[in-house]
Amino acid sequence: MGARLALHAALAMPERVERLVLVSASAGIEDDAERAARAAADEALAAAIERGPIDEFIARWARLPLFESDPPWVREKVASEGRDCDPAVLAACLRSLGAGAMTPMWDRLGELAMEVAVLAGERDSRYVELGRRLAAGLPRAKLTVVADAGHRIALEAPGAVAAAISD
Repeated sequence: MGARLALHAALAMPERVERLVLVSASAGIEDDAERAARAAADEALAAAIERGPIDEFIARWARLPLFESDPPWVREKVASEGRDCDPAVLAACLRSLGAGAMTPMWDRLGELAMEVAVLAGERDSRYVELGRRLAAGLPRAKLTVVADAGHRIALEAPGAVAAAISD
């Protein structure tokens, strides 16, 4: 979600963005029907989050294929942090910032002239492919596939993220 927000910000005000670091990123869901289905699924999930308890959502989220390669310590850290979240805020984020709610940006990537570091975890094959596509569509992008990391690179390989930011 953060990478999509960063892309939207960069496209809305490119003069204010010097550089981007996109971690486990996608430029959105292009197919209208897929995006609508995702929005409906996100709405159902948002309603379930509001009904609670938060631990049900945490368990459901952890079972997504996207996170199947998470090591146990990552799962526990994410679950612990999730328990501190406000269910109303999580639901609102899904409704307004989820992949089903946001306009895809694939056709606008060429507008971004700043340097872009794209990171994807080696065990996250879907986002490695999306990262390749992003890097190919961005004029000044470099893709880094982070060894032995999944979708949650910032937790599993914080040094790689820090290096991308400082390079």
